[in-house]
Amino acid sequence: MRVFRGHSRPVPAPVVLAIGNFDGVHLGHAVLLRQLVNSAKRLELAPTVLTFEPHPREFFAPESAPARLTTLREKLELLADLGVSQSMVCRFNAAFAALTADQFIEQVLVRGLQVKHLIIGDDFCFGRGRTGNFALLQAAGQRFGFTVEAMQSVTLDGERVSSSGVRRALAIGDMAHAAHLLGRPYIIDGQVAHGDKIGRQLGFATANIRIKHNPLPMAGVFAVEVSGLGDGPLPGVANLGIRPTVGGTRPLLEVHLFDFDRDIYGAHISVRFVNKLRDEQRFPNFDALKAQIAADAAAARAYFSL
Repeated sequence: MRVFRGHSRPVPAPVVLAIGNFDGVHLGHAVLLRQLVNSAKRLELAPTVLTFEPHPREFFAPESAPARLTTLREKLELLADLGVSQSMVCRFNAAFAALTADQFIEQVLVRGLQVKHLIIGDDFCFGRGRTGNFALLQAAGQRFGFTVEAMQSVTLDGERVSSSGVRRALAIGDMAHAAHLLGRPYIIDGQVAHGDKIGRQLGFATANIRIKHNPLPMAGVFAVEVSGLGDGPLPGVANLGIRPTVGGTRPLLEVHLFDFDRDIYGAHISVRFVNKLRDEQRFPNFDALKAQIAADAAAARAYFSL
């Protein structure tokens, strides 16, 4: 995938475009992106996504912004998996937020992206004061030579598929429902880094991934599957959180892989969270922590029937 940062330099050729935050890249996004790819094939243009970094709500109200489901890298990888060939990542700052709806259309869509066909969600608003809408885009399309279509929300069993719905499911530990809305288990990617080796001292060596999701969409101990280390996924148990027993203050993902003993520092892995075992908690001492880790590993092995 080609990634363009900002809209000051135009893309090399006209595009078919979808706009959105695409946090989590759930099944609703997948339907919209499938239409994007089909329209791009029909028009023989590049299927392109316009997204924002940071999330607009992180800019306007950082103290109440929702937990982010995907980092920018994870989001771009998921978009590429669905057939998107180009992404324009616009930095959402004061200058970008100040663009009027008409300025957004002319500067970003027309000059920056040379859009020929635009696909948006049915609730998409844009521009300063969120004054831009589908009707304004249609009128602008007649003036600048592009067409617009709005995709209806996707529902599953009567529930609208949304990033908010995924966050709610993760927050209560309902991994099956989160996977239902995402179309896959919830995943966190990252590079294995050196840690404090406490897990090794306790008899459970872990692969440590520093977490960029802040705040976390969930925390606790999970049965997981890890990809990126061989031909297929490897089962394990993971703790996602701040590790209160050892005085941790920053989020960390620690993964213990079963029956695995290889040096994987620096490897980029994908961790799929398939079942929540318990919430994260503080233990009075290392002996209690070690006993609980052993119980967690046994519970995860039982889940995988190992």
